[in-house]
Amino acid sequence: IDQETAISYDQIPHFPISTVESHAGRLIFGKIGNKSVMAMQGRFHYYEGYSMKQITFPVRVMKHLGAHTLLVSNACGGMNPLFTPGDIMIITDHINLIGDNPLIGVNDDTLGPRFPDMSEPYTKELIALAEQIALEEKIRVQKGVYVALSGPSLETRAEYRFLRIIGADVVGMSTVPEVIVAVHSSMRVLGLSVVTDSCLPDALKPVDIQEILRVAAEAEPKLTLLMKRVVERM
Repeated sequence: IDQETAISYDQIPHFPISTVESHAGRLIFGKIGNKSVMAMQGRFHYYEGYSMKQITFPVRVMKHLGAHTLLVSNACGGMNPLFTPGDIMIITDHINLIGDNPLIGVNDDTLGPRFPDMSEPYTKELIALAEQIALEEKIRVQKGVYVALSGPSLETRAEYRFLRIIGADVVGMSTVPEVIVAVHSSMRVLGLSVVTDSCLPDALKPVDIQEILRVAAEAEPKLTLLMKRVVERM
């Protein structure tokens, strides 16, 4: 991003503050090519103790400031045996097992409908564009279903088996609340997941956070390039 302005979250009224060490906590405004962009350097998670409305407040702000497309990324555990750490997965659908929903409560019709349709939360045209760019840039990508749980405890072997049975390819603790609010706000959505570790129940090993951070750091240039090219060609 050709940065024009960066604002710390603690300077923005009603903005939560990320408690995750690796999240800087800044809202960045700038350009990618000729496109105006707004980026979050650090996100909020349900397991940090924030409400769903707090977690998704930044998406409301983005929409209010004129954003029409949400590009969201995450680190996740890979449950599909064909996926390997370092892969980027284009999210085609999701499963919400967090046990909460950011739209619970009184609906403001000026923000979106009471019962938003979720039959296609991730925009097909953006999925196709991301696939095409990945092919051109020789970036290995997968496609699949992301399941979100509340965390912060990781899943048991039995839970991983259950999540695979219901159709999930990767598992994480974010993304879904923001996507629900983006769809409610009539925004287009593209989601990309970086597979940081393998979560195969019959070959499960204790998680090494340093190894996860290392894999995520190695995948970051590919993810950044893919995101940048998508924005340029939207």
